[in-house]
Amino acid sequence: MNFPLLLQTSYVMQPSSEFVSDVLIIGSGAAGLSLALRLADHCHVTILSKGPLNEGSTFYAQGGIAAVFDEADSIASHVEDTLIAGAGLCDKEAVEFIASNARHCVQWLIDQGVLFDTETNASSEERYHLTREGGHSHRRILHAADATGKEVETTLVSKARAHANICVKERYNAVDLITSSKIGLPGTQRVVGAYVWNRDKEHVETLRAKAVVLATGGAAKVYQYTTNPDISSGDGVAMAWRAGCRVANLEFNQFHPTCLYHPQARNFLLTEALRGEGAVLKRPDGSRFMPDFDSRGELAPRDVVARAIDHEMKRLGADCMYLDISHRPPEFIKHHFPMIDEKLSSLGIDLTKEAIPIVPAAHYTCGGVMVDQHGRTDLDGLYAIGEVSYTGLHGANRLASNSLLECVVYGWSAAEDIIKRLPHVKLAKHVPQWDESRVDNSDEQVVIQHNWHELRLFMWDYVGIVRTTKRLERALRRIMTLQQEIDEYYANFRISNNLLELRNLVLVAELIVRSAMERKESRGLHYTLDYPDLQENPQPTILQP
Repeated sequence: MNFPLLLQTSYVMQPSSEFVSDVLIIGSGAAGLSLALRLADHCHVTILSKGPLNEGSTFYAQGGIAAVFDEADSIASHVEDTLIAGAGLCDKEAVEFIASNARHCVQWLIDQGVLFDTETNASSEERYHLTREGGHSHRRILHAADATGKEVETTLVSKARAHANICVKERYNAVDLITSSKIGLPGTQRVVGAYVWNRDKEHVETLRAKAVVLATGGAAKVYQYTTNPDISSGDGVAMAWRAGCRVANLEFNQFHPTCLYHPQARNFLLTEALRGEGAVLKRPDGSRFMPDFDSRGELAPRDVVARAIDHEMKRLGADCMYLDISHRPPEFIKHHFPMIDEKLSSLGIDLTKEAIPIVPAAHYTCGGVMVDQHGRTDLDGLYAIGEVSYTGLHGANRLASNSLLECVVYGWSAAEDIIKRLPHVKLAKHVPQWDESRVDNSDEQVVIQHNWHELRLFMWDYVGIVRTTKRLERALRRIMTLQQEIDEYYANFRISNNLLELRNLVLVAELIVRSAMERKESRGLHYTLDYPDLQENPQPTILQP
C-alpha cells in the first residue's frame, strides 16, 4: 500500500529508547482502536496500552450502543432523550452532531465484523434486535447479548493486531506529555510526544509523534467502589491538565445503580438492559420502591435511580437493595443475559429464580478534557476522545449506551481532522531523554498503598452520591496533604505503576472537588444537601490551569 510521502514516518527505535510514530494513541478501548483503524491506511500509528490490549472499560460494557435503526424512532427523539437525561447541561449542538452521525459510525463497526444480535420480524425479515434502557423513549440499543463491549473490543483488537501500520505497545504507562515549550521549541505551543514507562523493563522511554491522542477512559478508580477495571485512574485528564488544557464538568460522576453486592465480585455490573427488559428494584422485604421516587420507575435516568437506592439503604440501614427479573420466563432471561446468568450461577445465585443483591458504584466520568467536534484540545496536536473528554454530550448525567457511541463517533471525526492536518506537521527533531540520575529505588511502597486507600475511601465518603459543602471542604484538605506527600515521593524515587496512577488520581480528585464546590445547586449527578434547588441558566463548570 502506498502512503503519502509526508506521512511515511516509519515506526523505528532510536538510540536511548526513543521511538517515533506519526500518531500516538494513549489507550486501547473503543475510542482509541476505532481511531487507529481509521488512520492506519493513511499513516503509522502507535497504540499505548497500560495492560493487555483488550483490558479496559469497553471490554466490560454490557448494555450496547444507542443509534436510530428503527423506523418508528428518530434522531430528534434520540437528541431529546439525551437532553432530558443531561438535566439542562448538554451542549445541544454536540448532541445533534453525535446522534446524527451515530448510524454510519455504528455501521462502520458492523463492517469491521462486530456482530450485533438480530431477530426475525413478522415478515420473516432479519433485523437488529433493539433493546431499551433507562431514559430512552424508544428501543434503539444495538447489543451483542449482554456482552456488547467484549464483542466490540475483541473485533477491533483483532483488526488492529493484523494491520501492518499499527504498532501495539502493551504494559506501557504514559508518564507525561512533552510540549514544545518545555523543550524550548519556538512558535505556537504544541504537543511533540510523550514520556512512557515500560512496565516490563521498568524504565522510561521517549516517544515522538506529530499528533497525540488521549483515549485513556475515565477516573472512577478515584472511588472506593467502582464498576470500572483497575486502569481507570484518570491519567488522560491529569496529563492534559499538567500540559495546560482546560477541563469541564468533573463534578458529574455517574454512579451505576446496580452493581452486584457480593464479596467475590465487588465490581460486577448488572446492565441497565435488565431494567429495560422488565427487572424491578425491591427493598429487602420484597416491596418495590422506584414508583415512590419517579413516575418512570426503574426506567428513570441513572442519577435518579442511584439516589433512590442510596436513600432507601440509608433510611432502612440496609447493606443493599435487590434487582428482580425472575418474573420473566427463564428461557428469555438466559437468552438475553447469558454472561450475567453464567457469572451469577458461579456465585450460587439463580437469576431466573431470585432477586439479586445490588448497590450503586462509581461508573462513568461525565466531564473531562474540553474538546471541539474533532476531539481537539486546547493544546495544538493533542486530541482527547471517549470518556476522557468533555464534548457536551452527557451534560449533568449520561444517557445509557451513549458512551460507546461517543467513542466511535469521535474516533471518526478525530481521524478526519488528523488525516487532513498531519501532512503539514513537522516531527520534532530532538526531545530530551528522561533523567533518572537523581532518584533512588523506593523502600517504602507501603506509603503508596496507604495513600491510595485513604484517597479512595474519603472520596467515597465525602464526594459520593450525596454531598455537602463541609464534606467537600474536608475532602479538599485531605487531598492537598496527600498531594504534598505524593509530589515529594515522585521527586525522590523511581516511578512505578501505582505511583503514576496515584499521582494522577489525587490530581483528578482535586479537580472533581473543586468543580463540585463551584456548583451551587443540585443537578443531575451532583446532589448537595446545602443547595438542593436548581439554578436558572446553568453553565458547564470549566476549570483553567
